[in-house]
Amino acid sequence: MKRAFATLLIVTCCLLNINALRAQELQCEVRVNSSKVAGSDKTIYQNLQTALYEFINNTKFTEINFRQAEKIECSMLVEVNSREGNYFTADLNLALRRPVYKSNYSTPMFNYIDHRFYFEYMDGQTLDFNPNTFISNLTSTIGFYVYIFLGLDFDSFSPYGGDPFFAIAESIANAAPQDPGNENGWNSTGRQNRYTIISEINNQTYRPLRQFIYDYNRQGLDVMAENPQQGRDAILNALTSLQQIHERNSMSYFLQLLIESKRDEIIQVFTQGDMKVRTEAANIMKAIDPSQSSRYDAMLQNTGF
Repeated sequence: MKRAFATLLIVTCCLLNINALRAQELQCEVRVNSSKVAGSDKTIYQNLQTALYEFINNTKFTEINFRQAEKIECSMLVEVNSREGNYFTADLNLALRRPVYKSNYSTPMFNYIDHRFYFEYMDGQTLDFNPNTFISNLTSTIGFYVYIFLGLDFDSFSPYGGDPFFAIAESIANAAPQDPGNENGWNSTGRQNRYTIISEINNQTYRPLRQFIYDYNRQGLDVMAENPQQGRDAILNALTSLQQIHERNSMSYFLQLLIESKRDEIIQVFTQGDMKVRTEAANIMKAIDPSQSSRYDAMLQNTGF
């Protein structure tokens, strides 16, 4: 697969203002919801939605050429909470999906709500972006998550294949302004923000979480259509990476995000198959996600295969 060799390519977009290039990587659904904001004129929100859609889907974020069938499936929903002139506060709902080999199913890779999305937008403005230079919080935040999406997707096809994209995401975070008196999502002192996400992803201590992404998806889900038990065995083995990090730091934010993104699917995978494997999986998940213990116990109630 093309992604398996992507790390051999030079990612030059970090040296460019890439907004002028045509996109190849993403197939992203973009919506802006302004129902919480008073006022009958919704034109600016419609224009913002169009501008974001074109920025995300028509920008070339790498030098890798994707065929249509290879484009990364994702969605971004901007839930505007308030507006004062050209200044907006919003929640950014993010979802990344990945097709599973020889199936019609797409697995959730990243489901997350960023509650600290503050930005300035003037109706009709051009959305300029450079990963090495902070131009606006709007494009830096969106660009940051685009590279998170790219990194996670490539990690799922080859071990640590997302390295070049996570490096760019870290550059974006480092270029963003710190605001010690106000949590803006970029502060290095924050515990659950963009800075924390990329810091843990690029920290060698949390390397097993990225190995989990590959083992779970490529070695597990991708083989289940042809050999369900082999796939479950591989997924069980992948869960031990989560357990390893939980034992080191149960408060790891990236660990929590992976569990929340994969929880429902893990439960579904282990409602069938060998009972010994299912029991081991349930025990691991109850240890690292104790608030959901009853749901993991329920995986063992189905005695069929």
